[in-house]
Amino acid sequence: MVFSVFCFVAICLQFAQFVASDDRPNIVFVLADDYGFNDVGYHGSEIQTPNLDRLAGEGVKLENYYVQPICTPTRSQLMSGRYQIHTGLQHDIIWATQPNGLPLDSPTLADKMREAGYATHAVGKWHLGFYKEEYLPTRRGFDSFYGYLTGSEDYYTHFRCDSLHKGPGGSSYDENFCGYDLRDNEVPVKTAAGKYSTQLFTDRAINLIKNHDTSKPLFLYMAYQAVHSPLEVPDKYTWDYYDIQDKHRKIYAGMVSCMDEGVGNLTQALQDAGMWNNTVFVFSTDNGGEILEGGNNWPLRGWKHSLWEGGMRGVGFVHAKQLQKPGTQLKELIHVSDWYPTLVGLAGGSLNGTKPLDGFDQWKTITSGAASERKEILHNIDIMFPPKGSSAYPGTFDTRTRAAIRVGEYKLITGDPSNGSWIPPPNSKQLFVPKRNHDPPNKNVWLFHIPSDPFEEIDLSDKHPDIVKQLLQSLAKYNATAVPPFFPPSDPKCDPKLHNGFWGPWQ
Repeated sequence: MVFSVFCFVAICLQFAQFVASDDRPNIVFVLADDYGFNDVGYHGSEIQTPNLDRLAGEGVKLENYYVQPICTPTRSQLMSGRYQIHTGLQHDIIWATQPNGLPLDSPTLADKMREAGYATHAVGKWHLGFYKEEYLPTRRGFDSFYGYLTGSEDYYTHFRCDSLHKGPGGSSYDENFCGYDLRDNEVPVKTAAGKYSTQLFTDRAINLIKNHDTSKPLFLYMAYQAVHSPLEVPDKYTWDYYDIQDKHRKIYAGMVSCMDEGVGNLTQALQDAGMWNNTVFVFSTDNGGEILEGGNNWPLRGWKHSLWEGGMRGVGFVHAKQLQKPGTQLKELIHVSDWYPTLVGLAGGSLNGTKPLDGFDQWKTITSGAASERKEILHNIDIMFPPKGSSAYPGTFDTRTRAAIRVGEYKLITGDPSNGSWIPPPNSKQLFVPKRNHDPPNKNVWLFHIPSDPFEEIDLSDKHPDIVKQLLQSLAKYNATAVPPFFPPSDPKCDPKLHNGFWGPWQ
């Protein structure tokens, strides 16, 4: 009996010592919105990003890093570690009027971080569903949330409108529902009108850092609204871009500069709090830039919404003291779904209780440059997207279906990948000659060798039909594991007028 009591006390003392000397890193994940490949300074952009350039230069730049072409899918894969074909979110985004959300059948990244003993906070954009209270960020693993629930809104008024969507095969009704969208935890915020969201969210994140109880490690998910449309920014941020003639590009550049300033202020707050030396800082975009709203992905092909590299090859880097090769570029294959097991593992957490993950733990690859376990990426299979052309390889995956997959060094695209143009930056300092897309209108199969042709200029599908067939077989295997896409029609009960003028849960 005495021996048992002694062992129990010893175990308790050992646990207490672990808690008291918890040196697990703080983790700060900054996610930009619609941030283009050619819109960061270290990729040669005319847009000034001194803070991002410095952090990336001191860290590891992820130069073979992929996200999804649009907002919700990237966020869903970040928070679940699972491909969107496995969560039913493979078609489009979650619209504000839709009763939809990231399924509740598996814990989120925040759930796992909190389970591991982290303080968990989310600031900024959610966009993973809110039609029921159980889909709110504060019910999905975050101790606190300050931000907006929908996909976009006015930067100053925090007001947005959305139409009613008919669901599968339908378009939108003309009727618009409009309301405010800003919450402090689950309480609507009515006092932030006129405050620019990039600065508003940075200030909240800094406040969280200043008030953080350092007896627990911090997980901060900083999901900026920037640089998504609408194009709005305080005038002072555009003053340095007087030579950019394109109005959209000029405002967009100012929005990037404001976000870059926010990242600098955020990292300074971590330094002032004595937390920076034990912080793993991750920066990522959620998809390629929207060229119609000032973004640019040159020299990559395509843009937001598309399955071309310009829609999915993302700006990303990691800054941490644990990096063995700081100041380098990492060319190993990494996908946004990899952050889930990577960060949970870094936190000393457990992956028990999750549904099968599609992500890989990439920490050893990021810190030491070791070969990535990831050898392929399913970019997506969207059976709800209108089919294109005729089936080119009967008996295997239907090439009329919108899909893309990367296996080793080869990428296959089928169906309608959306606009495949190469769009140079709309500034006058450099002369770029736009490349033309000469694809036949009903073409629905493309094969590219990405390492030698990152700009997707040389289609190899006719030259290597054997490789095409192999990748089509891979798509067919993935498709056999897919759950049906869930894209429900809008629910008029969502109308903010029925909920004190705010977007929020309605069921």
